[in-house]
Amino acid sequence: MKALYKIALLVTVSTVFTACFNKSKPNYQYFPNMYESVAYETYSESAAFANGKEGQLPAKGSIPRGFVPYEYPNTTEGYELAKANLKSPLTPEEVNLEKGTKLFNIYCAICHGEKGDGKGNLVKREKFLGVPSYKDRVITEGSVFHVETYGLNSMGSHANQLSQHERWQVAAYVMKLKSEL
Repeated sequence: MKALYKIALLVTVSTVFTACFNKSKPNYQYFPNMYESVAYETYSESAAFANGKEGQLPAKGSIPRGFVPYEYPNTTEGYELAKANLKSPLTPEEVNLEKGTKLFNIYCAICHGEKGDGKGNLVKREKFLGVPSYKDRVITEGSVFHVETYGLNSMGSHANQLSQHERWQVAAYVMKLKSEL
């Protein structure tokens, strides 16, 4: 008897589902905007935004998550302040000279040389002249970090290529090179 009820239920359910189907007129669509989305032209004005022209801007004074603002300005005074006062936030356990070496060889050695003597490949080929040796410079970790962040003279900023943590790793390695020269 139970089998008969199951068969009757199956026939009823299948009849209900097939009876509503019409190939010329499809059934209801859930979330029709997902199936037939509105096409927007790239860089066109849109009523989706408050001013109609550009996307929503972040609130004034907001900073990206995980970003630590750098308080020293890109001036000679800022450089001197960083040289005198800025200290690495990395603990001795966090300083990874192996990683600093790799990053230095990728981004810095082409000009500064692998030993920090100012004799990198670009200097040897006379593409850049006057790259000083670290031995001849009065530098601190803070000044190295400041120059990596903003650049100095013909050296550009490396803030886009290296995170703050990586720049501190490179600064620690530069100070190690300076002590060896």
